[in-house]
Amino acid sequence: MSTATVWVGLDIAKAHIDVHVRPTGAAWRVANDDAGHATLVSSLAACQPTLIVLEATGGYETGIATAVALAGLPIAVVNPRQVRDFARATGRLAKTDTLDAAVLAGFAEAVQPTPRPLDDAATADLTALVQRRRQLVEMLVAEKNRMETARPAVRRNLQQHIRWLERRITDQETDIAARIRTSPVWRERDDLVRSVPGIGPTTASLLITGLPELGQLRRRQLAALVGVAPLNRDSGQWRGVRTIWGGRADVRAGLYMATLSAIRVNPAIRTFYRRLRAAGKPSKVAIVAAMHKLLTILNAIVAHRKPWAATA
Repeated sequence: MSTATVWVGLDIAKAHIDVHVRPTGAAWRVANDDAGHATLVSSLAACQPTLIVLEATGGYETGIATAVALAGLPIAVVNPRQVRDFARATGRLAKTDTLDAAVLAGFAEAVQPTPRPLDDAATADLTALVQRRRQLVEMLVAEKNRMETARPAVRRNLQQHIRWLERRITDQETDIAARIRTSPVWRERDDLVRSVPGIGPTTASLLITGLPELGQLRRRQLAALVGVAPLNRDSGQWRGVRTIWGGRADVRAGLYMATLSAIRVNPAIRTFYRRLRAAGKPSKVAIVAAMHKLLTILNAIVAHRKPWAATA
């Protein structure tokens, strides 16, 4: 097996991990704990895999992904939607943990996603803080929505929780800012992207953790990665409306909010947006185009390491 290509799929559950190896068809299950991780890494190392693929499962994959990467084995954590689309395209409609592992191994062989190196501990911690802030904001929005129809018996409790969430969000933002300033690389990138009118600390931290490729890819590649490149929806003589989808949804959502701000305060984005609207483009189309332009500006600024004032 050492000279052959070996593709491994790992289906992650809370309690266990299902493994499938192509082309041998070997399959087994281990516990999703430290002992199971050690056993699995040893077995995988003996296979000398070309690539190991697993889905992002909301955190259950973190332990084994870390163990595999630290062992120097090639690993790619992929979007579950891509795997589901692949399964449907190949006619694999049944779903069990064992079958899912086989689908992942087939996906690894057919698609061959690029292995992504493991984030270091500092980056992983910063990413976790950014994600936690987003979770707190979502909870705050939900609680404020509940306040609108809440009965008097629960309004005081809601008000207390809202104040607590607001304090925690402020603490989280302070912690994120402090961590960014401790790293020369993060500090430089933070200064560069925040030099662009419309980009605040929240968007900057999201770009640092969620889009490390910024400044390293061509603008079209980056637009596709984020999911702001309109995709055709044509068939035969029919021409559908181009739409954006896929990509990194959290980065795209943050970029959307930053673009709304940039339309107000950034002269380049404001002029571009108004020109599109004057030409009859719908508001949403113009906003997406402005998102694309803002991302292109950010990519160029980081690539050339020149702040907005130097390139405006």
